[in-house]
Amino acid sequence: MSENSGAAPHDAAVEVVRYETRGPVAVVTMNRPEYRNAQNSAMTYALDDAFYRAAADDEVKVIVLAGAGKHFSAGHDIGTPGRDIDSSFDRRAGLWWDHVGKAGVDSRFARESEVYLGMCRRWRELPKPMIAMVQGACVAGGLMLAWSCDLIVASDDAFFADPVVRMGIPGVEYFAHPWVLGPRFAKEFLFTGDRMPAARAAELGMVNRVVARDDLEAEVMGLAARIAQMPRLGLALTKKAVNQAEDLMGLRDGMDSVFGLHHAAHAHNAEVGNDPLGGQDARSMRDAARREAR
Repeated sequence: MSENSGAAPHDAAVEVVRYETRGPVAVVTMNRPEYRNAQNSAMTYALDDAFYRAAADDEVKVIVLAGAGKHFSAGHDIGTPGRDIDSSFDRRAGLWWDHVGKAGVDSRFARESEVYLGMCRRWRELPKPMIAMVQGACVAGGLMLAWSCDLIVASDDAFFADPVVRMGIPGVEYFAHPWVLGPRFAKEFLFTGDRMPAARAAELGMVNRVVARDDLEAEVMGLAARIAQMPRLGLALTKKAVNQAEDLMGLRDGMDSVFGLHHAAHAHNAEVGNDPLGGQDARSMRDAARREAR
């Protein structure tokens, strides 16, 4: 079956997230392929609806997160016609106030605490195994979604990048880089903004498996089916155990500290250039990366 997972009224005409079950596996698919699955708030809250639904369904043992079309996700929506940065949604990840109608850090900190850092943390704690099925681009905000999952299986044409240092910002809001890559490779990844091929990501331990594009879905569903044979409570407790160990290694506190630096950078950009993104957008960063790769 395939159903709308409950997109907010702002995108009511668009099924921005698809939800289906295949036996004990729920497949949650981002569905803005024309924009490389750039994440607006409507998509974020539709994802949350879908994950909540899968968590509540006793028949679901494993969740697969996918992206429709050629790419998993090009990141946060910073320029499509569906960008809804000035729209209000019912907040779920925290108790910070609504960002709409506020100015400067009062607005930006509230919004990003909710729809970026807060939502990814919420999804990381979902007590069922989650597998990211990644093809094509997994960039910036796309990394945050993949990193919120427990396992990442990538096609051989997938690539990963966090180019936001070009904006003068020290990485995306869900700052897991040193934990998923190690400190030195995290620095290289951020300092250069280069694309990391799936094979290299696997060598560094960020990706579990790399397979041919045509085999990606079969590989992921086979892995999900194998995991689904394990006891539900055993899976939930094991996931919690590893997450707790990661937090004891500083993940959560590290994210909190870097989130402040992230917003200091936004505020600096707005103060000196009247643009919190440092004059960059998705296209300008992509074009710069292509020039430097020549």
